[in-house]
Amino acid sequence: MPAHDTTNSKPTLIRAVVLDDDGKITLRDVDLTPPGPGEVQVRVVAAGVCHSDLHVTSGAWQVPQPVVLGHEGSGIVTAVGDGVDDLEVGDHVVLSWVPGCGHCRTCHAGRPAQCAFVATVVAPGGVLYDGTTRLSDATGPIHHYLGVSSFAEEVVVPASGAIKIRDDAPLEDVAIIGCAIATGVGAVRNTAAVRPESTVAVIGCGGVGLACIQGARLAGATRIVAVDVVTDKLELAVTLGATETVDAAAVPDVVAALRSAVPEGYDYVFDAIGKIRTTEQAIAALGLGGAAVIVGLPAQGESATFDPLALAEADQRILGCNYGSSIPHRDIPELVDEMMAGRLDLASMISARRPLSEAVDALADLAAGHALRQLLLPGRDTIES
Repeated sequence: MPAHDTTNSKPTLIRAVVLDDDGKITLRDVDLTPPGPGEVQVRVVAAGVCHSDLHVTSGAWQVPQPVVLGHEGSGIVTAVGDGVDDLEVGDHVVLSWVPGCGHCRTCHAGRPAQCAFVATVVAPGGVLYDGTTRLSDATGPIHHYLGVSSFAEEVVVPASGAIKIRDDAPLEDVAIIGCAIATGVGAVRNTAAVRPESTVAVIGCGGVGLACIQGARLAGATRIVAVDVVTDKLELAVTLGATETVDAAAVPDVVAALRSAVPEGYDYVFDAIGKIRTTEQAIAALGLGGAAVIVGLPAQGESATFDPLALAEADQRILGCNYGSSIPHRDIPELVDEMMAGRLDLASMISARRPLSEAVDALADLAAGHALRQLLLPGRDTIES
């Protein structure tokens, strides 16, 4: 992989969390070259720890390695590349892992979450738009994760992946908007277009699931049933808008429990986990004309089964949902405004704030089901050292 042209530019030495080819995760020094044309450099204030990061470290998803982890975060712009005229040094931004190219067919159609360049270059290649990386160390180039790599003190990202927000919003809290909130609320608003007075079930009360619940509340759903195996998460789900809960660890049949609450089946069921079992449960719990929205992402290569005749006879739909079908430059600032107005509760969804040096522990806690959204705070390592 060729290196980014660094003529007359000096790399910044940063600390970053790197997943190596052997599966080992370390916090170490990494060189970050300055932004090229159409790119910006951002000092990371907070990075969210998401199941998508866990899928990479567990091997469920294959990405080029070595790679700096992290795809959710917020920060402050420290440098801008040539041709960037909508951001400047000092701007507060939320990082977006779908940095639309603005030129492909889907971007022109107003669907940047389906950007062809992100899908064929950035996401699978571990690079930025020019096909190269800004990250390296003595062993050679290091890949970007989803064009973000937020488990680091600083990042270089496409300018379209740094969404300017209002300066008075707390940068730590808004870090989770870039993935969990944009995905969950967006699944409700954009993908499903949930109607007022609808019945909704949400399977999985992690960060994305809780965002779905808040989105359903804001959409005016009258019944919102939350499903999880962790009692604390179900209690928080009620605080955030769920009207009822199903403890999946305490019932023999989740679909039967859901239908006990809403016998006619649901208008919308959101699978915020992405396991085959939960996807099949979401479809089975639908009512006439209902929609199952697959928000959580399964391991690569897995397949679910359903009865297509029953689906057709009941006029039901299965909707895929990538990034909440979001338009980041529109949706992310609006979500920040809703948080500042008190309509979205983000602080309650953040279960821990940890230094970057605790990234491995944070991933382990997430895998064990002990955490909701954890934040890694790069500045905390500096303060404590």
